[in-house]
Amino acid sequence: MSSAGCVKNIEKIKMVLEEDYHASGLNYHFLKVGWYNEKVTKPFRLNYDPNAAAFVVISSPEMFEKTFIPFLLKRHCIGEGDPLDESLANHLKSLEHKLDGCHLEILQDYQMQGNTRKPRILVQTAGHVSGAVYFYQRKDLAVDPWPVDKRIYGVCLHPRYGGWFALRGVIVFPDVLVGDVPRPTPVDTLVSDEKKKELLEKYNFNWEDWSFRDVIPVESRYSELQKQYFSTVPAERTSIVERIRSSCAKYS
Repeated sequence: MSSAGCVKNIEKIKMVLEEDYHASGLNYHFLKVGWYNEKVTKPFRLNYDPNAAAFVVISSPEMFEKTFIPFLLKRHCIGEGDPLDESLANHLKSLEHKLDGCHLEILQDYQMQGNTRKPRILVQTAGHVSGAVYFYQRKDLAVDPWPVDKRIYGVCLHPRYGGWFALRGVIVFPDVLVGDVPRPTPVDTLVSDEKKKELLEKYNFNWEDWSFRDVIPVESRYSELQKQYFSTVPAERTSIVERIRSSCAKYS
């Protein structure tokens, strides 16, 4: 594929994805496969050309009402998996048609490598290298305040949504190769070790109260219905799904 063709394709892809964001509430942020592979260990590297174009998929607070609820109202029967995962997989697959059949491969956040427990994609790392979010880890603190043997999980913050978002996966375009482009720098919204410590402790020790999501000012949050849905264990979400369906007139 010529470099001119690649440029034309990537610009078209970006345009289509930008249009989709307004309709779906899904944000798409560009990265090159090589950027991601440089940051992960061998078992997690993607087997594509390092110049292949990719986009990390982020669900904004508006995704629930713009994409998930309409999906529920159109489907009389939901598969055995999580209906939200199904709705997003269905939506992302539909992008192929909007892109005139351009070949794409979708790596979703919950997918594993074969029969292993290794994820196909480390979405937090992908989000960070795309510049969309900042992946905070204990190594970001000048002084680590926790015992060496204490497991502290990292967490991402979005500069506009704080913690009110989710990383849903990565779309790879194996045949769209991109040359040298500037690497985006994720925005570090936490200016001190104290704030980073606060975020990591809220996320690791009090994640159920959701306070980690508001460690910075945010533009929007999940709706009350969305909060209720995500606060309910997956096995008990059927009643919420049926309540949404019974309120069709409100969302149609």
